[in-house]
Amino acid sequence: MCAVLFSTAFDYGFLLHTSEEATATVALNEYLSSRSYLAGFSPSRVDQEVFELLHRPPAPQHVHALRWYRHIAALQRGTPSPDSSIKGKRVQHPWSAPAGSNLPKLRLYNSLTRTKELFVPQNGNKVSWYCCGPTVYDASHMGHARSYISFDILRRILMNYFKYDVFYCMNITDIDDKIIRRARQNYLLEQYREKKPAAAQVLQDVLSARGPFQAKLAETTDPDKKQMLERLDSAVAAALGPLQGAVESKAGEVLLEKAKDLLSDWLDAQFGSQVTENSIFSLLPKFWEGEYHNDMDALNVLPPDVLTRVSEYCPEIVDFVKKILDNGFGYESNGSVYFDTAKFATSQKHAYGKLVPEAVGDMKALQEGEGDLSVSADQLSEKRSQNDFALWKASKPGEPSWDSPWGKGRPGWHIECSAMAGSILGESMDIHGGGFDLRFPHHDNELAQSEAYFENDHWVRYFLHTGHLTIAGCKMSKSLKNFITIKDALAQNTARQLRLAFLMHSWKDTLDYSSNTMESAVHYEKFLNEFFLNVKDILRAPCDVTGQFEKWEAAEMELNESFYERKAAVHAALCDNVDTRSTMEEMRALVTQSNTYIASRKSSKLQPNRMLMKSIALYLTDMLKTFGAIEGTEPIGFPVGGDGCLQMETTVMPYLKVLSDFRESVRKIAREQNVTEVLQLCDVVRNDTLPELGVRLEDHEGLPTVVKLVDKETLLRERNEKKKMEDEKKNKKEEAAKKKQEQELAKLAKMKISPCDMFRSETDKYSSFDETVNIQQLVSPRMTWRGRISVRDRPRSCGNSTRPRRNCTKSISRPIKMAAESPGPRSVVKRSRMLQMVTPLL
Repeated sequence: MCAVLFSTAFDYGFLLHTSEEATATVALNEYLSSRSYLAGFSPSRVDQEVFELLHRPPAPQHVHALRWYRHIAALQRGTPSPDSSIKGKRVQHPWSAPAGSNLPKLRLYNSLTRTKELFVPQNGNKVSWYCCGPTVYDASHMGHARSYISFDILRRILMNYFKYDVFYCMNITDIDDKIIRRARQNYLLEQYREKKPAAAQVLQDVLSARGPFQAKLAETTDPDKKQMLERLDSAVAAALGPLQGAVESKAGEVLLEKAKDLLSDWLDAQFGSQVTENSIFSLLPKFWEGEYHNDMDALNVLPPDVLTRVSEYCPEIVDFVKKILDNGFGYESNGSVYFDTAKFATSQKHAYGKLVPEAVGDMKALQEGEGDLSVSADQLSEKRSQNDFALWKASKPGEPSWDSPWGKGRPGWHIECSAMAGSILGESMDIHGGGFDLRFPHHDNELAQSEAYFENDHWVRYFLHTGHLTIAGCKMSKSLKNFITIKDALAQNTARQLRLAFLMHSWKDTLDYSSNTMESAVHYEKFLNEFFLNVKDILRAPCDVTGQFEKWEAAEMELNESFYERKAAVHAALCDNVDTRSTMEEMRALVTQSNTYIASRKSSKLQPNRMLMKSIALYLTDMLKTFGAIEGTEPIGFPVGGDGCLQMETTVMPYLKVLSDFRESVRKIAREQNVTEVLQLCDVVRNDTLPELGVRLEDHEGLPTVVKLVDKETLLRERNEKKKMEDEKKNKKEEAAKKKQEQELAKLAKMKISPCDMFRSETDKYSSFDETVNIQQLVSPRMTWRGRISVRDRPRSCGNSTRPRRNCTKSISRPIKMAAESPGPRSVVKRSRMLQMVTPLL
């Protein structure tokens, strides 16, 4: 730890016995000039003894001795040396930590509080999540897509952006009143068809079925449901016409198809109680569950980590109901078990109606929650309160059943989710998700029975509800037969376009599925895709390893600063209740700024900065992958050509570049030698040949041709749209020319009319004419012709005033007088034409 190490060959004792301080300073400086005199942070004995010899700092010309002296002096004072930064291994300068900034934290809109709450998982980074799945009795529709695409986006963002470890559980409801009724109806209608009834029999049965149907129609007060029933009745009435006139077998088939809903209800009312085979009730949900999974796969929705089916959890549901009874919050009545809402609500630890307290007591909503098969007068009378709901339903004839301590029965609707979610996620979960219309009574009843079972008040920490979906502003409902299936939607737009449409709207607000909504999504996709293709073209430009790192000028600094600002804004938006709408707008703004930068560089015949463009494109691609809008391993942009798109682009692009360069050379020669035929052939290659192969060429004056791989269908659609616009423009031009020609011909024809007859054709304006006018006056340059013209008895304008029902005199001489007296050439022409018109009359 010596600060100065003197050699044994140096007699420092000479310094100690030298009376002349100047001589000692010179000797010390000479010694230190050739040695490392700082080896630590503490002065040695030698340092101390020599330091005491010097009564003042050495003169400035003795640099080494002066530095040594200052350092020893500083160490003795306990402060850093002023020159500690000059040499290595000196005392470090104190460091101060940066102030930092408060980054936004994730907040989610919690339906339990109706406000955005800071998201804090219960168990570290793990997030337990349960989502209500579909009731599988028909085709999945866009209402399902609204919930499941939205939750898929939220789930991906929590996993891939916020890096939570999400455990996602979802159920399939395959036991339900709707499923039971539909399964029976399908079974009975199929049996009816197999009997091949005669047309007369079909007519008779439809007429029999139409009676109760029309009675139901008359009793319906809900306007949407009434409209749906009226449409069905009108369709049946239209199909009845041919049969009622003359019974024909073909007309009977048409009627059977049109009236299948009426007949199904009628057959079920007559024979539904005779359907007892449980397998009949499992075939329908099994089929539609398969279709649901196919639809979700087509929409690129991630499958759940755990999928539960009600039919597989009946033993667990029975045990769940038992414990609720044991805890004193349920009661048995005629083989059914009901939840006692009054007792639960008066308990100190619990509250009923946490989500929608204002809806408690809504009989319509409560009966819909119980199901169509469970709201008869007898069943309603079994309850202690109309607010109570079924935990276990005693099965009636024509319904599936399972054994229980209370007899043959089946689960209630609400208990299914509680038992299945509790079995997988335990007594409390972080997130529970579902559609907005499930808040009451379904989710409120779930909360009540689950907290009654677990004896807590926090079965769900965060309740997330996706917004409604409307069809062009109208309510959508499967029960009202006013819905668009997912397959129909995918026939019109791609899964990515549907997802982009959802991303461009808030997940918790109403989304209107309309042509305008989808056009916006398609335009956004095209906007991003063009940017990605441009960046790929920039990155394909020839460049060596060092050439890819280019000097940054003011334009690059400005764009990069904006890039980081946009990323910060995206993060803030995602923290704010996963606001994908604002996120997409920030991404759009970033692309717009990047496009402006690219255009400015190209206008200056300069290449954009490769690394900056690559960074922006990689970020945007990564965000779209996070949202589930891009699948695959391609680092930049949307995939083209299926799963092997990356390999295809890597393989094909060099050949396309050779073709593009060759074509550009040919075009250059053709322009120089003015060979228009060759230029036309080059245009054919660009406009007709290559689009059929999914290749787009973009010619830019003074710059290399841009080569882009695009979907063939997209290019053909663009080509057809361009041709359509050109045809419309051409037609408009031809119509304008034709109209102009007709106006000229009409003008010439009017000039040939005799002045005496000029106004006689306007019978809607004039009723009679004064025949006393002297035609000779027309040719006199100094005379004026004033004819007295009577006006019909109706309000008309005369001069600057409107006079009702009276005659007035109009002067028609001013044009002729002006033509005669004005010396200008135009006046001469007017006078000449007027004379030509009048002369034959003379």
